[in-house]
Amino acid sequence: MTAVAGLAGRRVVLGVTGGIAAYKAVEVCRRLVDDGAHVSVVMTAGALRFVGEATFSTLASEPVHRSLWDIGPAAEPPDGTYSSPIPHTRLGQQADLVLVCPATARLIGTYAAGISNDLLTATLLATRAPVVLCPAMHTEMWEHPAVQDNLALLERRGAHLVSPGEGRLAGGDVGRGRLAEPVDVLDAVRRLLTPPSLAGLRVVVSAGGTREPIDPVRFLSNRSSGKQGYAFAQVAAERGAKVTLVTTVERPVPRDVETVPVETAAQMLEAMRRYADGADVIVMAAAVADFRPSQVAEGKIKKGAGVPVVALERTEDILADLGQRKRAGQVLVGFAAETSELRANASDKLAAKRADLIVANDVSVPEVGFEHDTNAVVVLVRDGREVEVPLRDKRQVAVAVLDVVESLLGPTADRGGDQPKGHGGVDGDSR
Repeated sequence: MTAVAGLAGRRVVLGVTGGIAAYKAVEVCRRLVDDGAHVSVVMTAGALRFVGEATFSTLASEPVHRSLWDIGPAAEPPDGTYSSPIPHTRLGQQADLVLVCPATARLIGTYAAGISNDLLTATLLATRAPVVLCPAMHTEMWEHPAVQDNLALLERRGAHLVSPGEGRLAGGDVGRGRLAEPVDVLDAVRRLLTPPSLAGLRVVVSAGGTREPIDPVRFLSNRSSGKQGYAFAQVAAERGAKVTLVTTVERPVPRDVETVPVETAAQMLEAMRRYADGADVIVMAAAVADFRPSQVAEGKIKKGAGVPVVALERTEDILADLGQRKRAGQVLVGFAAETSELRANASDKLAAKRADLIVANDVSVPEVGFEHDTNAVVVLVRDGREVEVPLRDKRQVAVAVLDVVESLLGPTADRGGDQPKGHGGVDGDSR
């Protein structure tokens, strides 16, 4: 078994309108495709003034769609899979989600009024898939009552809003109205298209490397960046879990994830014990220091005093402690960063720590583990299964491991629901 991209098999229509923020839609398109989605890009006439058609045709899953009249041999691929005399109907009917990024004030107003005057607005009116709007415009336009009324109307109808941020705008202005960052746009898409298979469950994740003080300015630690732990928190939240992240590092926090900052192994143990009792799944992704100074100097150790002797003692074995405290039905995931005898060491750890899964990686391999954006792991499961996840980004590793976790949790019918569908979007939280 290997990991698959989070949006594999999903069909996303990406509408690009005529604003300077259209350049960010290029990155959104690339990220959607990298995540496994089939992306059909619809560009308005205004968008073509800012970004070239060839750019999106190269990055997307099929050539760009520009007009209601884009039919005939020139627009038809060799296999004829998306030839249609009514492209707006085909695009709208086949879409799992329609994303407009950026969404200008013109597009928002036209859509709210139910006017179909180009391929994109026709597609929006012809779909029952969820619709995500990512507004981008100058502050004065964003704050105009007409724009806000139109957005409120569209949200009442079920559209989902990825609100703009503050920052530099066109012409050197600064204010609210800047298009949301691609990572936030992709997060909104993933949450809508990810089945809530962990809904109703509590997941506790640890992340980062602990810091064990030597004196007030020095500490013992390791190279853990916390990226893998944060990826687990994000994917679990996307699947509907209530997530608590116990972390030693400061990174952008996934939406709807509670964070608990800690620094030392002792602090992490206390926090993990506090939250573990109520957890259904515990992912112990943090790299806990094995040793700490037995005494911490009250003041900074000065070089002039000579080379100090730092006596060490063992830190708490948090994974073993959680294994001893594990209740029936709880799934405990441990990690093993190795440089040799990967499977043998991971197998020993699986038994010794009473874990349900051990996620093992060889950190001596390039681009694997600490500090990297990518990872390659072998997952050993208590039931004897072995799941190998080849080199890929850490989010996709989290997807694969949580798939295994769900197989140990049992049927999901009473924990999740169907993926969202409905005219123009779904009821519930919007942003």
